[in-house]
Amino acid sequence: MVFGGLQGQSYVGVTGVADSSYTNEIAFEKTRKTHSNIKLVKPFQLANITEKYDIIYDTIGYRKLKLDVFHPSTLKTDNAAIIIFHGGGWRSGNKTQHHPLAQQLANKGYVCFTPEYRLSTEALFPAAVLDAKAALLWVRNNAKKYQINPDKIAVLGFSAGGELAAFLGTTQNIPLFQRKNSIGSSTKVNAVIDIDGTLSFVHTESGEGNDTNGTSAATYWFGYTKKEKPFLWKLASPLQHVDKDTPPTLFLNSSVTRMHAGRDDYVKLLKRYGTYTEIRSFNNAPHAFCLFKPWFDQTVQQIDQFLLKVFR
Repeated sequence: MVFGGLQGQSYVGVTGVADSSYTNEIAFEKTRKTHSNIKLVKPFQLANITEKYDIIYDTIGYRKLKLDVFHPSTLKTDNAAIIIFHGGGWRSGNKTQHHPLAQQLANKGYVCFTPEYRLSTEALFPAAVLDAKAALLWVRNNAKKYQINPDKIAVLGFSAGGELAAFLGTTQNIPLFQRKNSIGSSTKVNAVIDIDGTLSFVHTESGEGNDTNGTSAATYWFGYTKKEKPFLWKLASPLQHVDKDTPPTLFLNSSVTRMHAGRDDYVKLLKRYGTYTEIRSFNNAPHAFCLFKPWFDQTVQQIDQFLLKVFR
């Protein structure tokens, strides 16, 4: 195991049964109670987009990890790639969550990938991180097939997926966060888009680790409470690893501050290193704003404008 010092992790949440408590439809039903004007964005039918599903990007024992691909039917050269990680508290959700987003970004010329990763019902931290890194390596290894410029690979995620995307951006080529058989292979990231993903599990703004009303998502994922292993909660925070190599980053945020805990401190560090960053906040928007109209189209537009700027 990569983290040999994690003896005593609680596996009570590793049920082996998928947690279906968070889906786009469930998020929609919950959110429209407070935002009655929203519309759930569903997959599109776009004739000029090629879609391929359930491509195996890695295998862990008998477990086959899969991703879906969306790209313009006619591929040009020098394409930018976007790897999109879904949300769900590292415990729920699945790779179909952002198919509409991948379709619309592919419609703008990007090659998009939506990988699954092992959730806390199946495996504890750092499994999801190692899976996300493996998906990144698969994209890099298949860059020629999709005519991707290896210097134009962005990672994007919503909520838990946003945290994973930021973590990949801040821990490039660090062996501790890669599978042993991939050490030496580049896990470089060229841009990060974090949609309401926490930047720190130990920040004062963070709600993760509050188990008073039930076990928090992060507690399930780490297998320890924040009090039991504070060093682990800090180590797993993207904010802890920001340095001069952290790539340009776009933050797309709701009005729910705890969902992007640590963002302002993260931005201060990026500015200190002279790294380009943008914050785009949607006033009065719910946490899952990127799944709904009226914010979906603006989300696509902001992502496109940011990547055009940093990949020009």
